[in-house]
Amino acid sequence: MRSAEEILRGAEVIAVVGASREPWKPSHSVPRQMLEHGWRIIPVNPFADEVFGVKAVPTLADIGEPVDLVDIFRPAADAVEIVRQAVAINAPAVWLQSGIVSAEARRIATEAGIDYVEDRCLAVERAVAGLTRLS
Repeated sequence: MRSAEEILRGAEVIAVVGASREPWKPSHSVPRQMLEHGWRIIPVNPFADEVFGVKAVPTLADIGEPVDLVDIFRPAADAVEIVRQAVAINAPAVWLQSGIVSAEARRIATEAGIDYVEDRCLAVERAVAGLTRLS
């Protein structure tokens, strides 16, 4: 299993499940920071047409292109089904944001052979590692 830093280094396209239109929420500011540092972000939110100026899709299955990472901003109870959906679209990695932990989601990811990170912030890990996709 790759480390959090290795996952970020290898990712270009990140699907963010639960991306929010509300600028004060981490589910808005974290993916926006990743976008500003050069990652391509696909917001996944069935209640929004767009988030931070990027067209949103209702589900992972609606993306229609490969993603390198599925980042989850939903309660732990929802993470299990989202990880199943990530496996279904052949995502190579899933990441549960700070405060989100699920043994069942971890089991599903591990059995599917995909990388799994939980209870860690994408933006913090990016900053600590000094990563950017900008030239």
